Amino acid sequence: MIKVNIPGRGDYVIEKLLLDYNGTIALDGRLLPGVGARITRLAESLEVILVTADTHGTAAKNCEGLPIKVLTYPTEHVAEIKARVARELGGGVICVGNGYNDMLMADEAMLSVAVMGTEGCCAALLAHCDIAVTSILDALDLLIFPDRLRATLRA
Repeated sequence: MIKVNIPGRGDYVIEKLLLDYNGTIALDGRLLPGVGARITRLAESLEVILVTADTHGTAAKNCEGLPIKVLTYPTEHVAEIKARVARELGGGVICVGNGYNDMLMADEAMLSVAVMGTEGCCAALLAHCDIAVTSILDALDLLIFPDRLRATLRA
């Protein structure tokens, strides 16, 4: 669990990290460099869950050995499924994504981060997120260094 007080917004207790795969922690189906080490570090404090449509069919294989629960839903209804997963996880969820199918998940999470990486980011997602970053490493580092959350979100 990660606790952070955000001035003007109160205390946040983050217990679960919900991640999208392609375009967020992976590019063209391959895990981005540095992501695995950060997930391993964060898994010491948080439950880490990956929920994805798995466009390239590589998520489970590429996440082998990582302390992460991989949920794949290769369906056109993945947006609703991601939202349901976020809702069922209960409070304390922070989610990270980049796509159109991440908007409903972002609405359900306590905090949400949009990643504008190499694949791009659905512009509509930005209106549903608390923070936007230019790389997944920056998104994960918000949790490793929670004062960054405090600085970005303070009232």
